Amino acid sequence: MPKISALIITLNEAKNIGHVIENLSFADEIIVVDSFSEDETVSIAKTYPKVKVFQHHFEDFTRQRNFALSKANHDWILFLDADERLTEPLKKEILNTLKLRETADAYFFHRKFMFKNKPLYFSGWQTDKNIRLFKKSKSRYTEERLVHEVLKVDGNLSTFKNKLTHYSYSSFDSYSKKMACYAHLKAKELHGKGIKPNAFHFVIKPFYKFLHNYIIRLGILDGKKGLIICYLNALSVYKRYPLLKKMSEK
Repeated sequence: MPKISALIITLNEAKNIGHVIENLSFADEIIVVDSFSEDETVSIAKTYPKVKVFQHHFEDFTRQRNFALSKANHDWILFLDADERLTEPLKKEILNTLKLRETADAYFFHRKFMFKNKPLYFSGWQTDKNIRLFKKSKSRYTEERLVHEVLKVDGNLSTFKNKLTHYSYSSFDSYSKKMACYAHLKAKELHGKGIKPNAFHFVIKPFYKFLHNYIIRLGILDGKKGLIICYLNALSVYKRYPLLKKMSEK
């Protein structure tokens, strides 16, 4: 059985960190890279003997994840966000897969998005998936993306059958703050590409984002939960462009 390094990046995740560490207890090492949290995230993480904690100044998600990768001692990486959880069937699928003589070099996980403690079935999340298990020797997060980072894999890809549970939405304020953070990083990314905002970006893009997720991607079927999520995701698209405008004027 190959050894697994489980990685987590954190900022003020005191409510989640203990749960995700316990969820990853089967890993051979657990590495937490913290962006100087102001709550009890670090002190909680340090109470677990298998956990190594590093604090590293946050610039963007890509650099933070690559820094975490540099601290891993094993080739197989299992990278979770603090608000993600492996179900028991998914844990078994991971371990049974790694026992095989031949494996892929990286694995996509489909994610089940939770609105508080209730699942969202639509709203654009029904096909959501990310690579969460991969070989360090074959993979690297690409530098051109600062948010919604992309893992470049030099090898074969596969997808697990069981879903990862994503507890992303706990309250309106917390999700809104997360979307604001994403908007800032996206604006920085667009500024680096020389993009100048115009009326299309301020009006059409956020409006289309809302309609696409709420109507075409059936967010309307998620009821009030779908309306809130589709609104906040569209608002995040809008918020990047005033920030981009300020960057462009400097």
